[in-house]
Amino acid sequence: MFKKSIALVIPIFLLLCSVAFAQKSDTLSITLENVKYAYPVKYFPIQTEGQDVRMAYMDVAPSKKANGRTVVLFHGKNFGGYYWTEVIKALTSRGFRVIVPDQIGFGKSSKPFIHYSFHQMASWNKALLDTLGIQKASILGHSMGGMLATRFALMFPLNTEKLLLEDPIGLEDYRQFVPYVNTETQYKTELKSTAESIKKYYQGSYFVSWKPQYDELVRIGGGVTFSADYPRWAKVAAMTFTMIYEQPVVYEFASLRVPTVLFIGKQDRTIVGKGLLSPEQQALHGQYQLLGKQTAAKIPGSKLIEFDGCGHIPHMEIQTEFLVALLGSL
Repeated sequence: MFKKSIALVIPIFLLLCSVAFAQKSDTLSITLENVKYAYPVKYFPIQTEGQDVRMAYMDVAPSKKANGRTVVLFHGKNFGGYYWTEVIKALTSRGFRVIVPDQIGFGKSSKPFIHYSFHQMASWNKALLDTLGIQKASILGHSMGGMLATRFALMFPLNTEKLLLEDPIGLEDYRQFVPYVNTETQYKTELKSTAESIKKYYQGSYFVSWKPQYDELVRIGGGVTFSADYPRWAKVAAMTFTMIYEQPVVYEFASLRVPTVLFIGKQDRTIVGKGLLSPEQQALHGQYQLLGKQTAAKIPGSKLIEFDGCGHIPHMEIQTEFLVALLGSL
């Protein structure tokens, strides 16, 4: 009888161990220490609201003869510098120096509880460029990074050589049609995220068709949910959701005074707070094939480049086509 009990217990024990190991092996820290970026990561110290924090960034030198120009890459809300690898390679091979910050609250950077502000983020990035001796740069912003890049260009036009917006969010005022939720309510929503729910969201919101290489985005986005520190990540995610909702740039596009190019995936249907809308309401907004044209018309002298059969992340979904358009625009 004892031997039979042991025989039953051991497989169950081994199964539980394997499940625990699988979860542990998938776990990522909320500052992504165990995510390898393609280039060395440095840290820029910042003091804000009585806290010492640091902003991670990559400073990648040209791989071919330097052309004396710099491009800065601003990531989207659900990402960090890790998804820019092919863009960095393309730019450095053409002689550009490339700066890739993880914004405070994202990626490998600190996750402080502070008042998150696009104005403050823009100022931190300007301070980073000043420290690196960069007087002028082209700013490429994707998704939330597009809102930040727009704010940077509005605040520092003399330091912005070109403004390059890749499927930026904030092309409409979400406050007009997305119900308000406070940061605490959004925090509770963020806490429910799992690798499965994240993959479902990415599949439904970001890409026209799913490819195996996109699984790495899910591995990182889902990996942090296993961390004991995930509540901090979720709280910061809620705070930056509030920042996006409460700090629109849509009314200031006409004030831009730098050369601007919009890169738009025509199948993009991104709406911040989409889950708070009914299917009927969702169908009325996030129509990038219209929003791109409307935004380009607001920005003096801007250029619009549209991509058929592409969603929210052209630099991954139609990599070659995007890079040709980007390099041509520079």
